Amino acid sequence: MSTTSTLWDAQQRLLRVAARAIGRAHLAHAYGHCSVRLSPSEFLVCAAKPMGLIGESDIGTVVNVNGALPEGVLGEVRIHQEIYRQHPHIGGVVRSMPPAVMALSAARLTPRCLHGIGTYFSAGVPLWDDPQLVRTPEQAAAVVETLGTASAVVMRGNGAVIAGASLEDAVVLTWYLEDAARMDLALRGAGLSDHAAVISQEDAELRATRVGRIFERMWEYLTAGDSEGTAIGSP
Repeated sequence: MSTTSTLWDAQQRLLRVAARAIGRAHLAHAYGHCSVRLSPSEFLVCAAKPMGLIGESDIGTVVNVNGALPEGVLGEVRIHQEIYRQHPHIGGVVRSMPPAVMALSAARLTPRCLHGIGTYFSAGVPLWDDPQLVRTPEQAAAVVETLGTASAVVMRGNGAVIAGASLEDAVVLTWYLEDAARMDLALRGAGLSDHAAVISQEDAELRATRVGRIFERMWEYLTAGDSEGTAIGSP
């Protein structure tokens, strides 16, 4: 088997494992998708079906960073396309429907930085204040403009988009975003919102470390038991 073929199989496997992890963690239901960058000009997006139901025989589709989407690729994959086009450092994207994030977004709120896991969004999480599905290049460009240099953008009543240096990072950050939202929602529901100790950006940047296999351990947790599971960085 050639090196090219081995790498291709590894990317397809990673995509399936990531998709199932998102579904298994209840970060998406029937809707949502994830992708991994293949090159400066191409990325691979998961099969157009519920991520938790993607099987070992499901194959992702190659999408060009520029131009029309291939037949059968979901319309909101334009957001992935635009992220990869505007941000060459991004290696993976997750479009998800995390329930606590959705609940906050319905009130035009995004998670505050209240606990350790929330510190990975210390600069804040921008809100795309439009409940419509993103089905045009112009809408996708506007969403990515709202994302800016952040790693996540919340879409009012419509989930979130997370961009990471790798697909593994994007999956982990998706879980982190939902955990930050759960914390914020719990305090608001308990009537303690005004007493919340919001972590300063300076303290958050110190806390948001990757030392100690922080992301690796969460990836292992989210993919535990998957028949195709791989460690971060594995071929």
